[in-house]
Amino acid sequence: MSLPLKLQSAWRSSAPITALDMPLSCEENVDVVIVGAGFMGLSAALELARQGKRVRVLEAKAVGDGASGLNGGQVIPGLKYDPDWLLESFGEARGQAMIAFAASTADCVFDLIDREQLDVPRVRNGWIQAAHTEKALAAAQRRDAQWRARGADVRMLDAREIESLTGACGYLGGWLDNRAGIIDPLSFVSELAVAAVRAGVQIAEHAKVQSIRRDNGGWAAQVAGGQSVRSRFVVIATNAYSDQLVPGLARTIVPLHSFQIATDPLPDRLRRVILPGEQAVSDSRRILVYYRKSADGRLVLGGRGRMAEPKSESDWKHLERAMRRLYPELTGIPIARRWFGRVAMTPDHLPHIHEPEPGLLTVVGCQGRGIGMMTVLGQRFARYIETGDRDVLPFPVTAIRPIPLHAFRQVGVAATIAWYRLLDALEK
Repeated sequence: MSLPLKLQSAWRSSAPITALDMPLSCEENVDVVIVGAGFMGLSAALELARQGKRVRVLEAKAVGDGASGLNGGQVIPGLKYDPDWLLESFGEARGQAMIAFAASTADCVFDLIDREQLDVPRVRNGWIQAAHTEKALAAAQRRDAQWRARGADVRMLDAREIESLTGACGYLGGWLDNRAGIIDPLSFVSELAVAAVRAGVQIAEHAKVQSIRRDNGGWAAQVAGGQSVRSRFVVIATNAYSDQLVPGLARTIVPLHSFQIATDPLPDRLRRVILPGEQAVSDSRRILVYYRKSADGRLVLGGRGRMAEPKSESDWKHLERAMRRLYPELTGIPIARRWFGRVAMTPDHLPHIHEPEPGLLTVVGCQGRGIGMMTVLGQRFARYIETGDRDVLPFPVTAIRPIPLHAFRQVGVAATIAWYRLLDALEK
């Protein structure tokens, strides 16, 4: 008889999570209901409470159980697209707003941690985009030129520098963005919850919202236990875990699984040569891997996994192979932790903000930059609720447009991932 698969992340939280739960009464009235206690929902809740709003956060599981607590912990500014492309695609006004937003996200996260005195293990020594081909190196040089022209603290790395900074094999060079850093994501989301409660936010865990309906000019959120919360505004902050609360929303994204592994704490001789400066790294492969060290000295490495939920430890073997390719000296070092979380991909690789009805707000699509992006978007949503001014939102508010043949799109993505993984293997 096979044993059940045991999953455990590398992250630990010092926050007293269970003490935060404030169960629902039969009926409640607040100013804003937020569905989802992740980076975005809690950031919005904290900002709204500071504005004097009565806020109720409804979380289907427990704080930290979703994608935020399972994150890789890389705080990366920017978007998938470079500044010149944003200007060409969206025009001067919108393009500049998106560039300014993208440049600010890492600053906002680390400033928030410091301002609220959150107990979050963190290092801010930058993020390396590592290039394994000449084509990838040329793309990094274009990105570098565009951000340096806008005053960003970034620079190119040659082969010798990237080998020294990463200790890894196989890179021709890369790009260092000194604005970035790493955090313990579970501690961050947990401490955000503590700060929100301290500011007056009420959080209900294990409170799955079953429906949202119009009610006397506002909204009523019906919870599985039968309780109801009425409010003027509802923010759906569920991202990749979105269901049918907002019709069509779940079919606007392709949910993917990001798998991660963590070694035992590395011996001193390896800690000194593997990521000695504790930068975050993402490589340039079609199916990229990303990695960093944890606060207790583990190497944490992640990447795309199977579309279905994992069934055995073999579902993480592709990450173990990637780790040994980068660090042959880690052969024989035990893999102590395995876990996965869900991420949301949009067809254009940009976040999508929606307001299908007045007072009902949502955003989906992190594209691998969820910590900074969603933390700041939560703050921007709070300002929009306060002012009604859409100009505070960095991305346009668009209609919900489900992906045609959505189920087949997911099958196609799975096939593309398999094909790209093969091409990456042939490139070594």
